Amino acid sequence: QVQLVESGGGLVQPGGSLRLSCAASGIPFIISYMGWYRQAPGKQRELVAATTSGGSTNYADSVKGRFTISRDKNTVYLQMNSLKPEDTAVYYCHARHASAYWGQGTQVTVSS
Repeated sequence: QVQLVESGGGLVQPGGSLRLSCAASGIPFIISYMGWYRQAPGKQRELVAATTSGGSTNYADSVKGRFTISRDKNTVYLQMNSLKPEDTAVYYCHARHASAYWGQGTQVTVSS
């Protein structure tokens, strides 16, 4: 059974940084698509950043230049710099390879 385990969320002041990690287990091959989504209260879940096994990446316009997605096999990272209050949300790891999988979510709060 595939599991995605996230870590790294927390409370940070505006302008600060956080690094999220998501490790996939239970899958014996490289996952083709891994990404991070987020959902703020009262809003729809949205893509933050994603990467493929071929190395391509894409980012939401709102995070370009501030966030960086990377991966090492089936672990994906999200380095978040210059955080803003509007980045506050629950961040979810997502993986797709024939089927789709979601992590349990990790809270990121940007506040002074």
